[in-house]
Amino acid sequence: MPPKLVLTVLDGMKPAMLERAIALGRAPTLKAIQERGAYVDDCVAAFPSVTPVCAASIATGTSPDRHRIPSMNWFSREEERYVEYGSSFSASRKFGVLRSLTDTVYNMNAKHLAADTPTVFELLDDADVRTAGTTYLMYRGRHEHHVTTDTPLARIANATVFREPVNGPRELFYADLFASRRTGCRGQFGMPGARDAHTGCVGSYLVEHDLFDFLLFSLPDNDTWSHRNGPHAQVTSIAAADRQLERLVHAGGGLDRFLEEHAMIVMADHSHTHVEQKIRLDTAFADWAIARPNGAGATDGEIAISPAQRSAMIYVLPEERRSQRAADAAALALALPGVDLAMRRAAPREGVIASERGELHFAPGGDLVDLRGRRWSVDGELETLGGRIEDGRLLTPDYPDALGRVWSALTCPTAGDVLLSAGPAYEFVDWGGAAHIGGGSHGSLHRSDSLGALLWCGTGPANRDAHEQWTLRDVLPIVTEHFGLPTPAAG
Repeated sequence: MPPKLVLTVLDGMKPAMLERAIALGRAPTLKAIQERGAYVDDCVAAFPSVTPVCAASIATGTSPDRHRIPSMNWFSREEERYVEYGSSFSASRKFGVLRSLTDTVYNMNAKHLAADTPTVFELLDDADVRTAGTTYLMYRGRHEHHVTTDTPLARIANATVFREPVNGPRELFYADLFASRRTGCRGQFGMPGARDAHTGCVGSYLVEHDLFDFLLFSLPDNDTWSHRNGPHAQVTSIAAADRQLERLVHAGGGLDRFLEEHAMIVMADHSHTHVEQKIRLDTAFADWAIARPNGAGATDGEIAISPAQRSAMIYVLPEERRSQRAADAAALALALPGVDLAMRRAAPREGVIASERGELHFAPGGDLVDLRGRRWSVDGELETLGGRIEDGRLLTPDYPDALGRVWSALTCPTAGDVLLSAGPAYEFVDWGGAAHIGGGSHGSLHRSDSLGALLWCGTGPANRDAHEQWTLRDVLPIVTEHFGLPTPAAG
């Protein structure tokens, strides 16, 4: 049997801030993992680079076109309503708090995540690997779990909205809602600032009682801290996350003994960039009929707008003239200060990316090869993406894996007709009127919030050279290969 494996997702961890925390001596456990293994300082996030999309890519090893989670906020044409995963509490109130919680806790995994795209838990469960997970957006596995009633908060939740069981890993601990066994750990109902400590408590219990072969160890509080205080304040929150890793290691007999018995992967799902100004799509499209949230669904409208931090989507609802109206919407949005890129499909197999620097048409297949080895044909201004061609290779350093990420987002069945990416320092105001001015945010195609940290030891390739450009999708194959399973087809 291979060593046990812990996959830690440290939400929003910016590589420069990880390196600073290590240099200052505030992240000794992360330093040990880095020194004993490999480190990637530019692992490319999914697009949009918001947590639900990135979490789905980590959990499934695929892109949005396969896993079908398009953004933080999106419009379901099938149900004719908005889906809101918790952009802010004010946004959740706008759509109905119970509806938002139901979408986030239940529907994201049971209905929205593609049923034919297995998660890491499902793949390992099917191979009789003992799986475990702490509070993480993507938890779908093969084992049924009922809502716990061990805490007053859980009993209140059970009496109101959370009544149905879920399918998760063998050992599932999701806030205080689901707990496969009594650990004595309390998650304060998943409140920011308490989530990492809950993960540390649960993780140390699982190590002490030898309850897993694979553990997804989720540390989300860095993201909340960075949203509030800015990415350059992350040293404090990364140090706090490191203390929970230290807690896990201590439960296994200390660093040396723990790393003899456990392989480790630590990764960010995306990065963060500083926000100084905001973009309001609702006022920009005031002359259009916008579908408005009404708690349970949406009123009639010509378009639905879905802001998601530093990304956004526009849905053209009537089928007639959809392509033309999408082009009109893209042009209007691109004229707004702070909108960097507007993307749409010009044909079933062709995409268009526009910026103030020009317009680029592209399609899969062709003579140009990107850093991921995918082939493309392009027509128009490469300066749209600050791109260049060298020896037949397409390079877009400011927008890593640009064409692959944009194409997978455009071809996601649940995505909007127009995708928008904000320029550095800008953020789209969410439906609740919230933005992270003075703090940090993410979601764009730009490198500033698309390149996260990835490090591992005791598993995986000997060094980072296994891929010229690493992405979130490369982590699932490391996990499955660690346990001797076939490498899943990438998406």
